[in-house]
Amino acid sequence: MIGVIADSTDLDVVREFFELFKTPWEFYRPHQTYKVVLCAAEVPFDVAADLVLVYSSRRIRFDEERNIEIRKRVDGLCILSDSANEIPIYGGMVLFSGPGTPLLTHENMDECAALFERTGGTTYLRIGYNLFAEIRTLLTAGQPSDQAHIPTLELHIDLLRRWIIGSGIELVEIPPVPEGYRFIACLTHDVDHPSIRQHKWDHTIYGFLYRALFGSVGDLLRGRISFRGVITNWAAALKLPFVYLGLANDFWRDFDKRYSELEKGLSSTFFVIPRKNDPGKSRNGAAPKIRASSYGAEDIVDLIRNVTTAGSEIGLHGIDAWCDSEKGREELEAIRRLTKSSGIGVRIHWLYYGEQSPELLEKAGAVYDSTVGYNETVGYRAGATQVYKPLGANHLLELPLHVMDTALFYPSRLGLSPRDAMRILRRMVTNAAELGGCLTINWHDRSTAPERLWRTYYRDLLCDLKREGAWFATAGQAVTWFRYRRSATFGSEEVGAGAVRVKIGTHHDKNLPRMRLRVHQRRTFGRLPEQSSGRYKDILVDKSVDSIIPSGVHI
Repeated sequence: MIGVIADSTDLDVVREFFELFKTPWEFYRPHQTYKVVLCAAEVPFDVAADLVLVYSSRRIRFDEERNIEIRKRVDGLCILSDSANEIPIYGGMVLFSGPGTPLLTHENMDECAALFERTGGTTYLRIGYNLFAEIRTLLTAGQPSDQAHIPTLELHIDLLRRWIIGSGIELVEIPPVPEGYRFIACLTHDVDHPSIRQHKWDHTIYGFLYRALFGSVGDLLRGRISFRGVITNWAAALKLPFVYLGLANDFWRDFDKRYSELEKGLSSTFFVIPRKNDPGKSRNGAAPKIRASSYGAEDIVDLIRNVTTAGSEIGLHGIDAWCDSEKGREELEAIRRLTKSSGIGVRIHWLYYGEQSPELLEKAGAVYDSTVGYNETVGYRAGATQVYKPLGANHLLELPLHVMDTALFYPSRLGLSPRDAMRILRRMVTNAAELGGCLTINWHDRSTAPERLWRTYYRDLLCDLKREGAWFATAGQAVTWFRYRRSATFGSEEVGAGAVRVKIGTHHDKNLPRMRLRVHQRRTFGRLPEQSSGRYKDILVDKSVDSIIPSGVHI
């Protein structure tokens, strides 16, 4: 059991952090015996544990008591490194000198940002930043695009895990890893342009013609498209008048069939726009007119029916739900009417999002959101691979968006070559396999058709996900699995030496994978903690009542 001491303003962050690092913990109680005490406030005089971790970005009484010298305060973004990773710190920090062995160093200054020492039977770790202030920043403001490639929140969890195990303490957790798989892959598709015939010489058509006729040539010269691709795009441009006359197939229309062929029975989620010709609102008033869609959900009823019949999911690609709960309720109801489904999730068009969005979306009736991501790059805006509950929400969960095709390939965004794009995607797949959680991908409805022709890259990404052991889930299934994991609680009552009691608050959906209880083998610090979390034993969790299993761990 970890005893946690934190400032009263951070209690909501502490609770959410330990939903993500799912291990036994409680708020510190004086005179209670703990193996680990994690302190992000002043350390009580009488605190006692095998391991005491002290996080603070300022000088505290603990430093005076242990002769730890604060060499300097560093404000703004700092990059720390240990033997395994680089970790951005956003709220400033202090650097140390004094007794103890360095664990983290400032990347540029090569000075100590965390150190440990042993006194008697206790290991003390002094870390120069405020852990819960960092987690709050990640779950609210998020990371700037320069640090998008770093799963910072997950690295904070991994660092704490390694420090606990490395100090010789056995650790029990429920990892964000479904039984039988290494991680979750969530395939999603924003439906922005389901029919080229619906566009009558607007900015979308002009852009299509320019990219098909001229952009394709430039892409050919840069090695981003084959000669066959150029011919395909030119043929599509020449065919456009016949599409309008109804004499040729609408080559954007059958996106459901194209994805069904690529995904071969894998379930995915399609986010559809509720009403056409409405650009909605921005932070500064009316949104740009080009945000308005040329279709509404009722215009693609046949495609919606095909998607749901095939076992995939329909979500709301919201217009004003992010800033107006009444409008959000209307938008959600438009999708419910067509799908006959009560539990609808949301991704806001153009990824509009504000500080109050989680509360407004929850009030509107959304069961999850999947908007938190980047338009301009790919990566981890919240630093997380896991589904989390936004601060201020009561029930709404956030499925972070990690990869968007347009961010990878558009010249005004990353503008990557196929080779560079696949290198980044493979790194993100590897991160998911190592850290667990969910990798959420958005490949737009028209991205496998002319003029984008990003079909091959999507197919290769699916192959990588399968090879690395992903469970392919709809957005709703992924969120439901994490909600099931969040329902698990660890009891503090005595059940025997070294045993832990776990209780599940939600009945398990038999169509979803089960959870695991992971018991990490204790280790001992060398000069630095080991890079990996070491050996562990996994025990399946599939019951909602207490029972005893041979390992001595109680479920």
